[in-house]
Amino acid sequence: MSPTVAVVAHRKKTLGAGLDRLRVLLSEQDVGDLLWYEVPKSRKARKKVRDALKRGAGLVFVWGGDGMVQRCADAMAASGVPMAILPAGTANLFAGNLGIPADLEEAVRIGFHGRREKLDLGMLNGEHFAVMAGAGFEAEMVADAGGKAKKRLGRLSYMRAAVRHVGGPLVPMKIKIDGVTWFDGDASCLLLGNVGTIAGGIEAFDDARPDDGRLEVGVSTAKGPVQWARVLGKMATGRSEESRFVRITRARTVSARFGSPLLYELDGGEREATTRIEAEAVPGALTVCLPQPGDGS
Repeated sequence: MSPTVAVVAHRKKTLGAGLDRLRVLLSEQDVGDLLWYEVPKSRKARKKVRDALKRGAGLVFVWGGDGMVQRCADAMAASGVPMAILPAGTANLFAGNLGIPADLEEAVRIGFHGRREKLDLGMLNGEHFAVMAGAGFEAEMVADAGGKAKKRLGRLSYMRAAVRHVGGPLVPMKIKIDGVTWFDGDASCLLLGNVGTIAGGIEAFDDARPDDGRLEVGVSTAKGPVQWARVLGKMATGRSEESRFVRITRARTVSARFGSPLLYELDGGEREATTRIEAEAVPGALTVCLPQPGDGS
């Protein structure tokens, strides 16, 4: 019996010839019932995914960017139902890190015929993320790069936003890694990564893997344009750990306290400012459809 297939789509995002073309591609496959959901904003996707799972979906196609993937992954975590990503966003960092191309026909093919792999997710303050989470400078940059600027400028919006926020203040932070104090001082940014490439296409974590049961953790003490230029320069050459303004480690759990409220973000989606962060790696939480070895995708 063919599985029930669900599509959860951000209707304002575009890929290839659009959602009408996706319907045609799905009709060419041997599928059972088709559940179709469109949402105007990614935050409305979680409810649709839960409905699809309740109705017996055996494969969920997610049409959108990293924010859409994050909301859907939060609902699909531990379900065992595969997610097939149709990267229709601006950055598509999770798809890019996994080798899923921004090509509609190929992404659909991978959804039906690719291999299924269980990958890690992170969890921060009770919400799952797939790519990254951050507080301080990086979160301010992501928030500033959103909206119309992101739609108009794409990845360039992140660089413009970074320039505007390099003069931000340092904030007292106390960070515990697996229960042990790792950092206690003033910093401008705390970043948690499940994969290596983050906002703006920056290689923040050189050896990150979404299947090692750990989160990458980075803290930066950079302040001002000169110091941040040095940090970003090291990242651009894959030598983040060599910067004297950066500390990097890996963790199963992360606990952080901030001296003043900081905006934080999950996979490019901003959240309200907080003075406390509790995070952990969630091994094998999400089943994802990936290219077969040798696909060249």
